[in-house]
Amino acid sequence: MNICVFLSAADLDERYTRPAREFAELLGKGGHTLVWGGSDVGLMKVVADGVEAAGGRLVGISVEFLHTKARASADEMVIAKDLAERKALLLGRSDAVVIMVGGTGTLDEATEILELKKHGLTDKPVVLLNTDGFYDGLKQQFQRMEDEGFLPVPLTDLVFFAEDGVGALAFLEETAGIR
Repeated sequence: MNICVFLSAADLDERYTRPAREFAELLGKGGHTLVWGGSDVGLMKVVADGVEAAGGRLVGISVEFLHTKARASADEMVIAKDLAERKALLLGRSDAVVIMVGGTGTLDEATEILELKKHGLTDKPVVLLNTDGFYDGLKQQFQRMEDEGFLPVPLTDLVFFAEDGVGALAFLEETAGIR
């Protein structure tokens, strides 16, 4: 299965890199393909290293202005002209989406896939991996949106909040029939 992972390219603390490494190992051992932003730096590198070391395949989709940071050893690397094309290619090449810790770029990617799901334009399973409570505030905001009528579909139809990689992969296997 092709699993798109949205995540940071920043160098982060062990409390984020350790769980990311563990999740990457699960993906690789499961024979899955990582579809990611293609960068060979920061948390993106940690996940790509883990998937590759565990036997998984790497499909990177970078963007022109970041092409110098693209991972040379990826099984496949696509260079998009801009961020909008990159997001479309990432989603187009994936069967499911996992959102890991990240900054504004990750949040932009996450809200785009959730908006597509809200409008019925995709049915791909989406998991928000809430490492170390990173997305607790966002989860609370989404719950408020649902409670106050801003979401036309139940929050549980849009995204699954997982506390660890095992829970994230288990959800994907249940929802998408992945094995």
